[in-house]
Amino acid sequence: MPAALVLWNRGVRDTGAARRFLNPSLDSLHDPALMRDMDRAAARLHGAVQSGEKILLYGDYDVDGTTSIVILKKAIELAGGAADYFVPHRVRDGYGMKTEVIEQAARDGVHLIVSVDTGIRANAVVAHAREHGIDVIVTDHHLPESELPPALAVLNPNRPDCAYPHKDLCGAGVTFKLVQALLSRLDWPEVKRRRLLESFLKLVAVATVADVVPLTGENRDIVRCGLEGFDDVRNIGLRELMAAAGFKPGDRPTARQVAFRIAPRINAAGRMANASDVIELFLTSDAARAAELAGQLNDLNKERQETESRIVEEILRRCLEEPVGDDQAALVFADEGWHKGVVGIVASRVVERFHRPAFVLSVDSEKGEASGSGRSVAGFHLLDALESMPELFTRFGGHKQAAGVTLPMERVDLFRARLAAYAGTLLGPADFRARHEVDAVISGADLRDDVVGQLFGLAPFGHGNPSPRFVLMDAEVQTTAEVWKEKHVRPVLRHQGRTVVFKGWNMAGRVAEFERGARLDVLFEIEEDSYTGWSAVLKDARPAGG
Repeated sequence: MPAALVLWNRGVRDTGAARRFLNPSLDSLHDPALMRDMDRAAARLHGAVQSGEKILLYGDYDVDGTTSIVILKKAIELAGGAADYFVPHRVRDGYGMKTEVIEQAARDGVHLIVSVDTGIRANAVVAHAREHGIDVIVTDHHLPESELPPALAVLNPNRPDCAYPHKDLCGAGVTFKLVQALLSRLDWPEVKRRRLLESFLKLVAVATVADVVPLTGENRDIVRCGLEGFDDVRNIGLRELMAAAGFKPGDRPTARQVAFRIAPRINAAGRMANASDVIELFLTSDAARAAELAGQLNDLNKERQETESRIVEEILRRCLEEPVGDDQAALVFADEGWHKGVVGIVASRVVERFHRPAFVLSVDSEKGEASGSGRSVAGFHLLDALESMPELFTRFGGHKQAAGVTLPMERVDLFRARLAAYAGTLLGPADFRARHEVDAVISGADLRDDVVGQLFGLAPFGHGNPSPRFVLMDAEVQTTAEVWKEKHVRPVLRHQGRTVVFKGWNMAGRVAEFERGARLDVLFEIEEDSYTGWSAVLKDARPAGG
């Protein structure tokens, strides 16, 4: 059966492992005490809650950071405490922790700061907090420098001395571990604690998908359990956001729908306006205010899409004028005034198009600096590349697949040359071509509802656990493909007695390949479809036997 073939090819090869893979639960998650400094962090936070100390949560402005603040603030309040929060404005404040925020916290009488999805490289800022009598608990998942910040506790599975078994948690995943540890110290019935943790998993699942960490191991368990919780969404803000994204009450989104319909609307606030609106959305009990905020996020997302498209078009125009060659193993694009909020997404589009690492930078000539984001390809560690040239940057950070930089604008050309040279030692022309991983060669007879249902049991699909890809060998085109909405094709193929309608997104330029009677080998995925249950989605095709 196709589902069994996929499991086998992905390393799940015994009955016990398959059972755990297919039926994760809250009990599948690792003990938070396995994370270095967790006992110290939970004890300090619990003590602050009990004594009524002022607590400040310091987060990032993306999905991972804002959901982390919501989860931790809500947990602290339910435990009997209170917490304020600060989220920087992407354009005005930039990324990371700032000393001026620490100084204001000290004036406000704050004695404990918990950073979420940030702080692992904020050594000077954490030291500044200590000088002001403020304890800091850092929770982060980004890769640390050789020296950890001088915090009371540093929760990060990627610190070298941390034995936590799953290294790929997102920021909200690390925050969730702290919440687990905090709640374990409360004198609550187990059923109450479990119910609350399961409710938090919905937002942790959204953050895990949005941050594009691998959906393997504990991350997959988190997302699977979290998405199952969408059957009953009680958070007013989340309900309104889903409605704005086109979901009906009771709809359970797939990981793909989270990535393309829910997460972008959350991210739009931090990219285009103020990320605090997201936190208010998820914390408000006012249905009218929630609807208003969800509508604003929807509008901001449309603005983000338009802004992103303009920059992508400009970059592609440049690449037509000066084609990207195999000697350019990495790419850096920069221009005055490109919106900082979308350069990371644009970098992802560039990587998808050219299959090599790429940075997209916004230049601010008044400040004399350029800042932006990069995305990478499999096999190329982006942060390692930046750490080979640290003297170029005012600041930088990130992880294997994504990173951010700020540098003097006069160094952009040097950065472009140095990054391309570094990448050229690790990547070659073969790496710049699209590659297709195939899970199995199957028969048209396998494309039945019961078989597809088993395949969907392997979800959630995403980075690290991609949608299964299959090949039909020597399929016959039954009717000449029609162009759909000017961009897509919809060929009808027959294979071993079964006829299936395929969808080819953005493949209108290849419609001539799907003439009636043509015999093709086709690569495809199977996706959930709200109208038909499932669809076969073309990824590539070639003449049979080619």
